[in-house]
Amino acid sequence: MTTTLDRTAPRDLAAEFPARLSLTPKTTLAGQLDGAWWPRSRDLAAELPPLAAALAEPWGRITRVTVSPTRWPVVPHTVAVDGRVLHVGWFTEQDPDKLILLSYSVGRWDLLVIPPETAPAAAARLMAAAAIPGSVLTAGVLMADEAGIVRGIRDAVRREATWESEGGACMSPFGTPMGRRAVPVHGSTWR
Repeated sequence: MTTTLDRTAPRDLAAEFPARLSLTPKTTLAGQLDGAWWPRSRDLAAELPPLAAALAEPWGRITRVTVSPTRWPVVPHTVAVDGRVLHVGWFTEQDPDKLILLSYSVGRWDLLVIPPETAPAAAARLMAAAAIPGSVLTAGVLMADEAGIVRGIRDAVRREATWESEGGACMSPFGTPMGRRAVPVHGSTWR
């Protein structure tokens, strides 16, 4: 079996840039997610070190990560992070849009994983939604909602283009449709 990595950024660039994160503020409200992560590629070995480094201060040392293999073409067993080993596991039962992070000293965190190919506007909406304290929305629900929003935007743009290509409608300055009779045409017998 041959595996092809779908990389949207070279491995060197993934390590060069900080992780794109949105974390839930510290509060007593427990929600389904603790924030969102928007990796630059689907290469876990390249993406996990910047993520672990970004979370070292607020959450402590991350020791284990679990993912669903559905979204990651290769799931390594371990990843080197700052001279230590980060253990990576996978579970087919785990939500494919979620990453679970574990630390011996601090606990567990669940992050929404935004696909690397996601448009910046959609990623911003997802990152904001995943960081709402006390939210009961799961990773799968957030991704399905975003897919509906994107579909709705595409449909609206397509309807507008169709409307315009068919001639549109005469509109009054107040935004109400006007019949053809209402349009004054000087020197014409059109009524």
